[in-house]
Amino acid sequence: MGQGISQAEFKPADFQRFQTRLGEETGRLAEWFHAGYFARASGVGGFELEGWLVDRAGRPAPLNQAFLARLADPLVVPELSVFNIELNTPPLALHGPALRRMHADLESLWQRCQRVAAELNSTVMLIGIPPTLRAEDLSLEHMSSQARFRAINDQILSRRRGRPMELAIHGEDSLHLTHPDVMLEAATTSFQTHLQVAASEGPAFFNAALAASAPVVAVAANSPLLFGKRLWQETRIPLFEQGVALAGGDASDDQSHRRVCFGSGYVKASLLELFEENLAHYPSLLPADLSEQPAERLPHLCLHNGTIWRWNRPLLGFGKNGEPHLRIEHRVMPAGPSIPDAIANAAFYYGLVHGLAHTRPPISATLDFARCRANFYAAARDGLQAEVMWSDGRCLPLRQLLLESLLPLARRGLLALEIDHADIRDYLQPIAARIDSGRTGARWQRDFLGAHGSDLTDLTLAYLERQRSGLPVHEWPC
Repeated sequence: MGQGISQAEFKPADFQRFQTRLGEETGRLAEWFHAGYFARASGVGGFELEGWLVDRAGRPAPLNQAFLARLADPLVVPELSVFNIELNTPPLALHGPALRRMHADLESLWQRCQRVAAELNSTVMLIGIPPTLRAEDLSLEHMSSQARFRAINDQILSRRRGRPMELAIHGEDSLHLTHPDVMLEAATTSFQTHLQVAASEGPAFFNAALAASAPVVAVAANSPLLFGKRLWQETRIPLFEQGVALAGGDASDDQSHRRVCFGSGYVKASLLELFEENLAHYPSLLPADLSEQPAERLPHLCLHNGTIWRWNRPLLGFGKNGEPHLRIEHRVMPAGPSIPDAIANAAFYYGLVHGLAHTRPPISATLDFARCRANFYAAARDGLQAEVMWSDGRCLPLRQLLLESLLPLARRGLLALEIDHADIRDYLQPIAARIDSGRTGARWQRDFLGAHGSDLTDLTLAYLERQRSGLPVHEWPC
């Protein structure tokens, strides 16, 4: 849910004070980079998984406050809407049985969540966008009570001078609508992986994450519908980008500096460049008074970074001993379709990004950034059917690239991390099966509608039944 704050209203003096502190903390961060002050440990992985509370009819259920109170687990926290929760598991070194342990930890937490949800006559659903979601569900009445969420909504609307959000997405169908607030963002539930990297390896891994975004979003696609319209294979991407757009309210209206964007270019020397870009191009949204927090934790810099939603985002964290470390958050994947699918997605991403980061010459030298970005949006729109251009200059079907090059590269990346061989086989097999069959979560939803008609409740209940089976999506019957 991001860094919490205690206030939701701000005065001009708050913005001035916050900007001063942000400049000071960015300068301090620069000193840390120059001094090599960061933890040298790398190859630590973790994730956040967002879910929906839905009732017995598959409709969003506004129960997260009661659910969280009954569950009482700090690893499960609220999200933007009262329909949403976020599940977290402890980070693990990407070595040996890490994938199996991630699976066990998530499965255990998931089962506990399902038991508590059942006590409230509901269930937890993992999906990018629920088919039964309606625009009227996404109202301020259904916003979670945290001050952070109210403040973001107020500040974005203020920058837009009260103008509603404008949504225009074109796929098999087209969707045009306006929405009075930022609650459209609540529809975009995701599976966000984190990867701790040494500062010296930050550029290579961040640029690798950018290049990996297209193949990862294609194999993980699970959001083909919004308000009954058949849109992109991963409709979360345009929905999130348009759902919190400031429409000129930022310092630059250039698409590369939108609040949600793919980014402005590859990292050249260090991840510091991204934090300096935050300071230069993104006015503060939440100028909270954080003077009581330890200055050495750079609280203003971290809060500001949390209001800039690049699809790949640098994160600053601190160990138990206070030592700072750097992480890359990969935000392109939707939630679902099943727990095994989520761990398979994580395995594919970790292996691929490790393989790409160690490719020579580096991917940033052989794949133009504009092409890298175009690949991402093509893959989000068309999924495994997308045409992409890769580092060898070839334009080819993404499925062919995955089978010939990227899936083997992900396998080599996991081997280099010394992940257990049996786990590499078991968790990459669902990815290979999806690529071979074309059966992603998005494709399954489309196929179900084609076979059974357009009833979105039937689709949702069938999806929930198959999700509870624990089978990966390529094995789901239509």
